Amino acid sequence: MTKTADDLFPHRDDEPRRLGAGQMHATGILPAHGIEALIREKEIWGAVEIDPAQIQPASLDLRLGAVAYRLRASFLPGPGHGVMERVEELMLHKIDLRDGAVLETGCVYLVPLVEALALSERTSASANPKSSTGRLDVFTRLIADFATEFDRVAAGYKGHLYLEISPRTFPILVRPGSRLAQIRFRRGTHSCSDAEMRRLHDELRLVDGEADIDGGIALTVDLAPAREDEIVGYRARRHSGVIDIDKVDAYDVLDFWDPVSVRPGKGLILDPDEFYILASREALHIPATHAAEMVPYDPLVGEFRVHYAGFFDPGFGAREAGGAGSRIVLEVRSHEVPFILEHGQIVGRFVLERLTDRPTRLYGSGLGSHYQRQGLKLSKHFRTQ
Repeated sequence: MTKTADDLFPHRDDEPRRLGAGQMHATGILPAHGIEALIREKEIWGAVEIDPAQIQPASLDLRLGAVAYRLRASFLPGPGHGVMERVEELMLHKIDLRDGAVLETGCVYLVPLVEALALSERTSASANPKSSTGRLDVFTRLIADFATEFDRVAAGYKGHLYLEISPRTFPILVRPGSRLAQIRFRRGTHSCSDAEMRRLHDELRLVDGEADIDGGIALTVDLAPAREDEIVGYRARRHSGVIDIDKVDAYDVLDFWDPVSVRPGKGLILDPDEFYILASREALHIPATHAAEMVPYDPLVGEFRVHYAGFFDPGFGAREAGGAGSRIVLEVRSHEVPFILEHGQIVGRFVLERLTDRPTRLYGSGLGSHYQRQGLKLSKHFRTQ
């Protein structure tokens, strides 16, 4: 770390390690009040004061800054370089976002974020797109200085954060403060074993019905409509209009999506490089003591990708948070060749990770959460039918 970075982000690693007030476990994901403590202690700070509405039950929404850089290619800075050093090499042009700007499909952009970190040596972080971002087929990845992998921030990191953005299907309008990604913080790791998830499922019913648990809990695709006239998903329309990322209930579905139906007993053929919104058969019930995350894409199940966002806050689908089970919306894109999906086919797995403490708020409990009790559902930008 350079002297300049040390001056900006002073070390506090000689502080005694202790559990915070009300913290039950030394390891796990920090809940909302743990994130608030990091903000008070200046381990998280922003060039603009952090809005309490950014704090979710176990994650923090990240805000875009005032400029974007159009790049020739995606990159990782590597251990010897800061992000902006590489931007100077790869930049095509600089874009002012203050009056709003359109990010075009097929292009790669990098935006410095408002938030920065000065983490202690016992705290690390990881990021993913927000649900609404993934459902628009907007590919985002967090980058930190000296990083050798995307979406991961090493324990003890002190520096700024940057977001790589690549709209794949729809051009998007963004501005300073737009929130496309979220970050969560953890002390050590405590991912649940299959045995732990089996015990939790027996006690709390993590998914409706029987659970297929093998390196995570299986999710299968729902391609069997309850009624003959019911659709099973949506396929994105190319060459549609711009979507303002900050607008809610603003766009007509049929201007951007074609409904997808399947004949009884028939599968759905995914066309290469087309984008689909489908849903899982299973409804999830994530308990207040845990968060869930999709296991990274496994090419052995087929040449397709099924989820961009992949993080579920505590209380997602849980009855105690006003849910009655929430199905997973699958953001599906086939690669290279047409691929047929059959009803009930396994398309992914998720794992649980314990929180250090029960959160003071749960997903859907008075937070304006858009996807509690969801079935097949597009992003919040589209008007409900």
